[in-house]
Parts: sequence; C-alpha cells; structure tokens
Amino acid sequence: MGDPHRVGVVGLGVISRAYLDTLANHPAVSIAALADLDATRSAAVAATIPGAEAVSVDGLLARPDVQTVLNLTIPAAHADISLRAIEAGKNVYVEKPLAVAFPDGHSILERAASAGVRVGCAPDTVLGTGTQTARAAIDGGLIGRPMSATAVMVTPGHERWHPNPDFYYTPGGGPLLDMGPYYISALIHLLGPVRSVRGAASRLRAERVIGSGPRSGQRIPAEVDTHVTGVLEHDNGALSTITTSFDAVATTAAPIEVHGETGTLAVPDPNEFDGEVRLFALGGTGWRVLEPGAGYAEASRGIGLIDLVRADDQRPPRAGGDVALHVLDTMTALLRSATEGRRIELTTVVQRPAPVPFTPAETWKAYRADEGCRARSG
Repeated sequence: MGDPHRVGVVGLGVISRAYLDTLANHPAVSIAALADLDATRSAAVAATIPGAEAVSVDGLLARPDVQTVLNLTIPAAHADISLRAIEAGKNVYVEKPLAVAFPDGHSILERAASAGVRVGCAPDTVLGTGTQTARAAIDGGLIGRPMSATAVMVTPGHERWHPNPDFYYTPGGGPLLDMGPYYISALIHLLGPVRSVRGAASRLRAERVIGSGPRSGQRIPAEVDTHVTGVLEHDNGALSTITTSFDAVATTAAPIEVHGETGTLAVPDPNEFDGEVRLFALGGTGWRVLEPGAGYAEASRGIGLIDLVRADDQRPPRAGGDVALHVLDTMTALLRSATEGRRIELTTVVQRPAPVPFTPAETWKAYRADEGCRARSG
C-alpha cells in the first residue's frame, strides 16, 4: 500500500522540466519510464532521475508497472497518446488542451470510463493559492452575488521566445486553445460551468518570424486566427468576457476580474499558481490584498497529477478530464461561433470542482500514495 504510484512520461519538451522538478522526488509518485521521439533526449533526462528508464513510446505503454501516463506531447498528439494509454489500461494525465478537437476529447473520456481508468488534465495552476483564494472570497460572500467577469490574455506571439513555435499557428493552435484553458478553467472554478458562448476572431498577419534559437529569422505561416474574443454565459447567470490574443503588445487589465453586487476581485494570472488577490469593496476607498486562504501553497506543475493520485469516487480529481472536456467544449464552441456568427449552447455539463483548502507546501510535498485517496491503477 505504501509503494509510490508509478508514472511514465511521454514527451520531454520545454514544459516537461517543470513537471519533473515537482514529481521526480515526490513520495507519492515514482517516474518509472520516459519516452520521446528524440531517443537521445529521453536518455539524457532519464540519467537525471534515479530509477527511471528511457524507452520507446510503445515500450512505455506496454510496461505493466506504469500506472499513469503523463502525456506531455504537442497538442496534435494528445488524443492519440491518451487513447493508446487508456487502451493499455492506464490512467492518463495530459498537458492542456485535452485534445484539439472536441470529438477526440469526448472519446478520451468515454473510453476511459469504459476501461475503468482516470483522466486528469492541465492546467493545475488553478489549484494554487491565487485562483483558490479568489474562489474562497466569492464563496464567502465578499463580493455578494457575482454578476460578471473579464479575462484578458494578450501577447505579441510565442514565436518571439519559442525556438520551434510552428504548432502555435497550425490547426489546434492559436491563442484560445493554447492559453484559453488557464483562463476558462479559472472561470469555472470561480463561477461554475458555462452554458453558452458567442465568439469573434481575426488574424492580424499571415506570417510570423521566429525570434530565437537556430531558426531565428525564419518565417512560418499563421494558419489560424490569432485574436479570439467572446462572451461566456455561466449556469449561474454570470457573464464572462474573454480575450486571448497573439497580436497585441501589452495590457493594463488584470488577468481576471470578477464583479459582484458588493465588490470586485482582481484575480492573479491563472498561468501562475499564486499571486495577489485584491478586493475593492462597495463603499471602500481602494484595493485590499487578501491573505492566501485556500489552495496548494507554493505549488508547481504536477500538483494536479498528485491530486489525481489521491482522488477517489468520493472526491474526483480537481484537475479532472471532465473539467478539461468542458473547457474544450467552451473553446471549440467559441471558435465555431466566430465562424458561424451565432450563439452556441454547450453540449457538456460539469460540476464545479471541489475547492482546495489551504495546504502548506510542506504538507502536500510530503503526501504519500498510501495516505487518503488513491487513483485506480487500471
């Protein structure tokens, strides 16, 4: 019962280091195997993690000791690797988005349910003290009845820093599918599920210029819209306005603001785990910073997988596949609405995830696989 939950990692790109820094020495999990299309890369990473073995993707999926596959491949490969892992009887935790097409995301959850395995999905940043403290403030009535929210993410484009940014500008990419999961997941935690959407989108230019690495100066085509905006109608009647852009330079807007009858909350960047939550109360004279009162303190990428390992039927994973599918439904409906020029009702229904009580870093970093809840091993 005390053995760590054994994880196999597929995909060792830029984001993998953040996950491995959290998971490699955590007592609840053990990195058993690593796979990447670049065998040299997987061998180099395996050499830094005691007990980990560099293998092929097929070899990793066939290993009986791998209980959960951490899928860190590019978005276009998320569905394929996740479905193959589920077919092999393994739980899956996948980097966002769950898939690039809604039918593929739906298939992942449907097949996982049939196989009796679990699905988790990034982002897990929303489990940190930033989003969770804001949620506790809303649930505690500090802004009265929430009526609306704004979510804003603008950047001039990832090609300025990423050495291989091509996938951001091909089908399945774009600012909404890339960054939208952070903001929409946070809005679901803060305000609950989404009922319908209206969207609009544009593309500023047809090409992008890589700004770093060995391909610096190379032009790549932009095949998708690079500025997406829309309105989300939540089940509770609140209206959220979201803007995601690879075209804009900067903004002074808070990443997320939630407006209620008696106050407004400024919520920190949902791409980060922490940050200041600020409250401006009705009749007040300025913003007041709220002390962190909920969430995993000093969390980092991978906490969602640890949360999944400790989940059970009484408390499903907080960064679960059901939430990720609802986020994907929201995003793909927004893009379809932008094309068709009409309001679109969502097809998925999800429960607001359980809140995260304030959990000090020394507590969650000491979680063991035999404590509390455990994910099914498949």
